Amino acid sequence: MPTATMLDQATAMIEKTWGRPIEMLEVLANRRPCEDPLLRSAIHIRTALVITDNAVAVHQDRLHALTRHGHAPAFWEMDRLTGAAADLRVAHAESQAYLQSIRRVVEAHETTAPDPAPAVRLARAAVARSGHAPHAPGTAPDQPSPSAAVGPPAPPAGPRR
Repeated sequence: MPTATMLDQATAMIEKTWGRPIEMLEVLANRRPCEDPLLRSAIHIRTALVITDNAVAVHQDRLHALTRHGHAPAFWEMDRLTGAAADLRVAHAESQAYLQSIRRVVEAHETTAPDPAPAVRLARAAVARSGHAPHAPGTAPDQPSPSAAVGPPAPPAGPRR
């Protein structure tokens, strides 16, 4: 069973966080970039990860061709072998950095709680002020609820220094 590539891990992480398939998220990130800047960032980083994932595959294939079974590399192939190994390590390190960046974006998305729309907040405040809101235990149901404060707070009383 092959192990999941870093691109597969990033895709699964993004899909799990935003709850939609990656194809739909890519369209959303490009069509409405201002609605969710963290999604746009994650998709941009994933695009860079696609490129480095392809580079990793190319360098691995090159190394496998140079070190195929039953083949002893010639002396002049040693530079190609060393160069391919170094290129593979660089591409792999870039992939790890991109995956770590996506993790940080996902963590930032999880820590930011969506703020309800102003209309929803106003409706909740109106219900709380009206008699339709459930009363706290120990209060009589016929007593009006206290009204919410409107406007800036009053300045503190007393001398100023």
